[in-house]
Amino acid sequence: MFQLNRRRFLLTSAATVAAASISAPAFAADPILIGVPTAQSGPVGVADQADWLNGVTMAVEEINAAGGVNGRMLETRVVDIDLLTPEGTVAAFQSLTEQGVHALAHSFAIIPQPAMDVAAVTGTPYLHGNTSQASLDLFKSDPQKYRNIFQVDVAETWYGAGLVRYISDAKAAGWAPKNNRVHIVQEQIGYTQVISKATQDAIAASGGEWEVGQITDIQFPVQDWSPVIQALKEQDAGVIMIDHWVAAELASFANAYVLDPVPGALVYLQYGPSQPEFLDLAAENAEGFIWGSVIGTYADEKGAAFRAAYQEKFPGTMGMVYTGSGYDTVHILAQVWATVDPSEFDAVGAAIKAITYRGVCGTYTFANDTNSGTSYPNQTDDPEAGQAHLIFQVQDGAHKIIAPAAFAEAAFRPAPWM
Repeated sequence: MFQLNRRRFLLTSAATVAAASISAPAFAADPILIGVPTAQSGPVGVADQADWLNGVTMAVEEINAAGGVNGRMLETRVVDIDLLTPEGTVAAFQSLTEQGVHALAHSFAIIPQPAMDVAAVTGTPYLHGNTSQASLDLFKSDPQKYRNIFQVDVAETWYGAGLVRYISDAKAAGWAPKNNRVHIVQEQIGYTQVISKATQDAIAASGGEWEVGQITDIQFPVQDWSPVIQALKEQDAGVIMIDHWVAAELASFANAYVLDPVPGALVYLQYGPSQPEFLDLAAENAEGFIWGSVIGTYADEKGAAFRAAYQEKFPGTMGMVYTGSGYDTVHILAQVWATVDPSEFDAVGAAIKAITYRGVCGTYTFANDTNSGTSYPNQTDDPEAGQAHLIFQVQDGAHKIIAPAAFAEAAFRPAPWM
């Protein structure tokens, strides 16, 4: 019942922007420029960054089709970025600020400080999906300097705490784990290490409901999953967490795991399956794995309409995270620009700080001490007061939201090895 056609979705979305601009002051007719750093090559991040750019492109086209913002068209400026070096990050962001962009919209910077520092020099509004406690800590170190920088989602710590919450909720709802041990397989970058520590802390706080069975280290790139799978079988934990985020490597794990699985174990692949390559490479071997994202595209009426429109424009396997958040980010900017001169960066930043926007990935609010999103149910009990920490399971070759209950589109299914 949620499959609205793309025309209806575009008209609905565009009408929102048009309505906002009716009583808004008119500014210069020059285009409003959005800088979009986008990694176009390299070993990591390319799929996510392409997903974000696709979502941004959809939003820009919709808003322009409705007449733009106060008659001004939106234009994107896209530059390649080397995510793995500070120099590459600085070069991309400086290129865009020197082009006079009115805002920076970036899926994520692996090294956040260089990006934030470049934006801070000019005060350019910068919205990103870094999912990074380090980004939030940097903001809090100097809120005035970084006042116009916003993380559209929450810190990666919630991946760990949220997993423990999910398995406790699933147990309370009737799932019977084979034992209370959680085996964590952790990659070595800062992002995954923060998630691992948060998971361990949440397990320690569970009062004995869960315990850490074993921690196994991996190093990107993983050439052979066989030793890892052997360690998993020896530990025989009830819950397995593969704390890694690269889709192609998680697909390789899935292909190897199904040949020699741990019977009865619930296997959580953290975030990486959100990237299109996971389903493309794992195919039928992906069935039954679960994964999560602290921000993702809903399957409610608004989210489903976006999904249908997106897949009409970009056929093939759809990413479930940065597609929707990139789309929402442009709509947040458009709503602010409808009432504030885009060239007045501090006024734009103040308006973003005050906004409440319900997008395809939930509700965005930044009125807190970190200029970042709010996680449901981790930070609020109100499903409409934040972005849901979505838990997905691969079912019949597709990603299905199975938690939280307010946004679930399917019930959990025992995986084939269970």
